[in-house]
Amino acid sequence: MTARPIDQEWFSSSELAALQLRDLPKTRKGITEYAESHGWNDDPARCRDRAGRGGGLEYHLSLIPTLAWADYHRRTMVVGEVEPIRPQPVLPTPETERARVTQAARLAILTALERYGAGLNLREEGRVFAFSGAYNMGHLAVDAWVREAVPTVSKRSLFRWRAEAKAGQSLGFDRSLARKGKGILDLANDGKVAAWIMGLVAANPALSAKHIRRDLRAVFGDDLMLPSGELTPVPPIRTLQHWIKAMKAEKHVALTALSNPDKFRSHFRPSGTGAYSHVRDLNTLWMIDASPVDALCVDGRHSIYACIDIASRRTIWYVSRTPRASAVGLLIRKAILGWGICRQIKTDNGSDFKAIQTQQLFHDLNIDVDYCVAYTPQQKGHVERAIKTFQHDCGPLLPGYIGHDVTERKAIEDRKSFAERLGEETAEAFAVSMTGAQLATYLDDWNSLIYEQQDHSALGKSPAQAAAASTTVIRRVDERALDVLLMPIAGKDGIRTVTKTGIRIDHFDYVIMEALPRDRVLVRMDPHDAGRAYAFDAEDGHFVGAAICAGLRGIAPATLIKAKRERQAEILRDHTAAAKKAIKESQALGPLIERALEVARRDMPNVVALPKREERHTTPAIEAAIEAASPRKTELPAREEVRAMMDRLSADVHEAIFPAPPSSERVRPLRPTETREQRFRKWLELKAKREAGEELPFEAGHWMASYETDSEWKAMKRLYDAGATF
Repeated sequence: MTARPIDQEWFSSSELAALQLRDLPKTRKGITEYAESHGWNDDPARCRDRAGRGGGLEYHLSLIPTLAWADYHRRTMVVGEVEPIRPQPVLPTPETERARVTQAARLAILTALERYGAGLNLREEGRVFAFSGAYNMGHLAVDAWVREAVPTVSKRSLFRWRAEAKAGQSLGFDRSLARKGKGILDLANDGKVAAWIMGLVAANPALSAKHIRRDLRAVFGDDLMLPSGELTPVPPIRTLQHWIKAMKAEKHVALTALSNPDKFRSHFRPSGTGAYSHVRDLNTLWMIDASPVDALCVDGRHSIYACIDIASRRTIWYVSRTPRASAVGLLIRKAILGWGICRQIKTDNGSDFKAIQTQQLFHDLNIDVDYCVAYTPQQKGHVERAIKTFQHDCGPLLPGYIGHDVTERKAIEDRKSFAERLGEETAEAFAVSMTGAQLATYLDDWNSLIYEQQDHSALGKSPAQAAAASTTVIRRVDERALDVLLMPIAGKDGIRTVTKTGIRIDHFDYVIMEALPRDRVLVRMDPHDAGRAYAFDAEDGHFVGAAICAGLRGIAPATLIKAKRERQAEILRDHTAAAKKAIKESQALGPLIERALEVARRDMPNVVALPKREERHTTPAIEAAIEAASPRKTELPAREEVRAMMDRLSADVHEAIFPAPPSSERVRPLRPTETREQRFRKWLELKAKREAGEELPFEAGHWMASYETDSEWKAMKRLYDAGATF
């Protein structure tokens, strides 16, 4: 019977007998009796009913004795093909291919060791010893690549490899790496020689080994110092050639970063994919950029402006004679009319994209703008790639194509001999016959017929299909409003402050009928009429009115000023009518001081200050004054008329010093309303009268009933019951 593969764990008595293993019977009956006598049938975890026809029992491989286990794995296990029992550890990737093979071989041996020793009834050291002996004596089948990488193993090596793998350390080994970095040029002068050579190669790749050796002798001398302090001559040219060649291969990326930063950024700098995979709705994010076309036109070389919708990868293109802010506005206008308005635009820091006019357009359209970090075009890689696709796919088909770089341009020029090119114009050399308008037509047709119909790798479909399948609501903008927003702004930022003569634009005075002096407005120039401009409020952007220049429109200045004055008078009447009415009403109410004092009285706190502790203060002067003010008891003459006259004089003196208080009829109370203590005292008085049997007036009784339901009465009643006096 053919042996089962090593991944089989359960065997019937017939299958065990067919294996003919050591220390086990060789017949089915013998296996059954052996299992009964050794208690296999009583182990529920490792003995089970056999599935399928015939019935019987199956036994787990771990029940067989040690020698039978070793004999079974010697026949069935192949080191290098054994499946691991548990997940393999994640180890660092070695630097060289030889080290990677060594690591894979050692992991395969550790996997076989784990499988081999799982059923041996030995301690861990005995299992490792048994496996290493079987491996070294050839009792185990080993793949050729594993045996070549690891001819023999030892107990110490197996224990060390297992500990390193558990710790996540690399198991790779390459003898050549042990010598790496230990040559004379690597170690001389504490590594300064190696750094110097690398700097020379990065600064001037054309230098030969002879040039570099001569420079080393000039800088470091004829002898180099090793770490041991020993001096050794500068190596010969041949040694330098081998060392420089190896250094260029090993440090190619670092040399590229030093000598060609642009190539390093495009070829070696890490870049992610799927950074905008979350953008799935149309018009969520656009990217815009510009580039010169790799083809000449009869009216010069043009630039193309590209806009790509990230969700659908569809594009819009605009051709401009020169890069300028107005071209950006026209590109956005074309995209909005074709697709609808977007939510965010990402672009670089070009002067045409950061111009005041462009920023004002994005602000008016409520489009969020995200500018890339300076010198990082990879942040808008989608539109960069779209432009490259046009340059390489459509560019070579255009008449007047001049190539993508100097090398390709030279190859195109070399189609004719030097004698034929001598004195030939550039247009003739490149067969230029296309105008800018034709370029725009070719570009739009290529975009709609070719680019948008081809499947895009990131979408799995074409841009046209992606746009058609989207259910995103398209937000539209009125075309006439776009035309107004695209009008060029006046001057640098378009902001002007209205004066009594109007606003000043390019040394001309423009009159705005609806504006008043000191108003700040944003001015947009009419591209078709130099004498007309449009003014918008600088704060909230609402339309103020048209600005007219009398000289440029052919209008008499006096007529324009008269109309302006009449319009200003109307505006001022509208603005001041309500204020004039309020002034009259205010004057009719009396002086402002009386209203102010009335409000102050209402604001007075309803609080009665508690009496303060007092003491009598006196001085000799005060005592003398009191004595002078007090009526003096004098001996009056006996005559009655003299006594009456003295009493009247004394009364007059006392009234002059201490005038009598005003009558109660002329006294205004301190507080216009009662305090809560006064109200509660009033309630107590009325309650006492009612309890005494006195009949209360209707108003008093009604007030008492209403007051007893108020929260103030409840609070004051609790204080009164607690012993407070009022």
